[in-house]
Amino acid sequence: MIVTKDQLGREHVFEQMPKRIISLVPAVTETLFDLGLEDELVGITTACIHPYHLKVTKESVGAPKQVAIEQIKALHPAIIIANVEENTLAVIEQLKGICPIWLTDVRTMDQNTQLIEALGQLFNKRTEARKWIDKIQFGQRDLMDFVLQKQGFKAAYFVGKDPFVVAGEGTFIHELLTLNQFENVYANRLERYPEVEIKKIRIQGDPEVIFLPSLPYAFQEEDAFEIGRFTHHGKTVFVEGEMFSWYGTHVCKAFDYFKQIHNRL
Repeated sequence: MIVTKDQLGREHVFEQMPKRIISLVPAVTETLFDLGLEDELVGITTACIHPYHLKVTKESVGAPKQVAIEQIKALHPAIIIANVEENTLAVIEQLKGICPIWLTDVRTMDQNTQLIEALGQLFNKRTEARKWIDKIQFGQRDLMDFVLQKQGFKAAYFVGKDPFVVAGEGTFIHELLTLNQFENVYANRLERYPEVEIKKIRIQGDPEVIFLPSLPYAFQEEDAFEIGRFTHHGKTVFVEGEMFSWYGTHVCKAFDYFKQIHNRL
């Protein structure tokens, strides 16, 4: 018997290791693969793009916020892994009764470690999980040493348009900005993803660097011009959204990417 708690503290009991996994979380899908659980994965979402070949070899169960319930039922999963932010409450409600729903909630590097540890325990991949945790912790320490030699900047990280939305405190994006010694000018907002009026960007912190990611919204050059003209010589930087928002094992890829960004500033 396996007794485990998900990241919302909900207890789940399994008679044996779950061998049919549906992942509705792109970063978790990649992490499960990296832990050696490709064969156990039976269903993924359209947003699960790493590793890419899984899009061909695994059943697609729709988008993270609009899953195909009947397809999920037909796959007879032993466990569904979802996320409190990437999957809607309506989706999670629809999934109830199919099988246990293991919910993830990663906002800090410590919670990321907890996630990998928990997956390792649940799926009997403790050794693999430990290797990845050690690798991540080494990469994090190395990055922290690197950024000590770099200038810190006030920054804003946009995640949406119409209306413009930024990442605030309490998000994994904010955690990675802080790790890189970027001061998030919207960290003082009550909302985790506050809407902002770009005309007020100077009086709301006047960021020196504006990050425009490729996802969840793919910002374009005209967006950089529109936002940048309201700053006081702020520099707009296009970045890969996955590097700032994907947790799990994916953060290993982000550390060197962050160094490249620092060298560009």
